[in-house]
Amino acid sequence: MTYDPGNIFARILRKEIPARTIYEDDFALAFHDIAPQAPLHVLVIPKGPYVSIADFGATASPDEITGFWRAVSKIAKEQGLTREGFRLISNSGPNSGQEVPHFHVHLFGGAALGPLLTQKTS
Repeated sequence: MTYDPGNIFARILRKEIPARTIYEDDFALAFHDIAPQAPLHVLVIPKGPYVSIADFGATASPDEITGFWRAVSKIAKEQGLTREGFRLISNSGPNSGQEVPHFHVHLFGGAALGPLLTQKTS
């Protein structure tokens, strides 16, 4: 995948598309997923143009990496998820089902979430 500056998350960052934002700082933007898969389903995206977690880890500055992951932790705490637990998922590449070519994490919580994967693939 190559970074597409017209992807939906880039457009949300530029405020061209509205989102139900719950957190924003210099490094990250967090908003509710439009098709939630758990009682709380938040997407957290870095503000830079990174395609995947591999791209982010390899090319983001140390300040961006630290700032992003601190934001994720802060959001989980602010949303009341740190006591009972939460799940954090990042899909990377076509085999994972990544749909938007902008690195993002899904933060799930608010209930028991069950097994991570429900079926084996061969």
